[in-house]
This record gives sequence, C-alpha cells and structure tokens, in this order.
Amino acid sequence: MEDLSEQKPAPTTAWLWQALTGVGLIVLLALHMMTQHFIAEGGIRDFAGVADYLRNPIVVLLELLFLVTVTAHALLGVRSILFDLGLSARAETTVSRALLVVGILTVAYGMWLTWTITQQI
Repeated sequence: MEDLSEQKPAPTTAWLWQALTGVGLIVLLALHMMTQHFIAEGGIRDFAGVADYLRNPIVVLLELLFLVTVTAHALLGVRSILFDLGLSARAETTVSRALLVVGILTVAYGMWLTWTITQQI
C-alpha cells in the first residue's frame, strides 16, 4: 500500500500567481515606500505633491501595477482561505467568479481615481 503522506501535490496556477504577486509586492512596495514616504519632504506627500508626482507616466504605470498586484494577491489569499473550508465544486466556482468581479471593480476604481487625479494636474 502506498503512503499518501509522502505524495506532494502539484502547485496550482492560483498558487503560482499568489507566489509571483507576493514577490512583485516586495519590489513594488519598496519602490512605493521610497518614493512616496522616504523621499517626500515631511514623510508623506499632500494632494498637490501626489498630483505632481503622477505627472510622470512611468510612475503612473508603476502605481497601477502596484494596485493590480495588491488586489490580485489579496483576493487569491481570500480565495485560498475559502477553499480550505472544503467548499463544493460549484461553490468554489461561485467564489472564484465573485472574487474576480470584486478584483475587476477594485482595479477599475483605482484606475479611475488615478485618472481623475492626473486630470487635475
């Protein structure tokens, strides 16, 4: 009889994305903290400082990438926790779809907010 405790499950696509976004978060969070808090006079930028900072399209791209990465990492974590509860296949599909919608709405709102701020420059 085969010992099942020695079998290692293959990583899923969701787990790989969770790991990749985790690594991405380390890099993007470091960049964000340095530029928004350590370099900024007084330790934090006011609205005018943020608007001025967002004049650089590379900065906008990095901040939006940070938003997408944080959102994906967080929602994949929530999904993993909910799946650990032993949901049915149908419930897992529903959870995945609901979290996808939440993620899309979150990123869309963040993009709209960034666009709104950049238009006030």
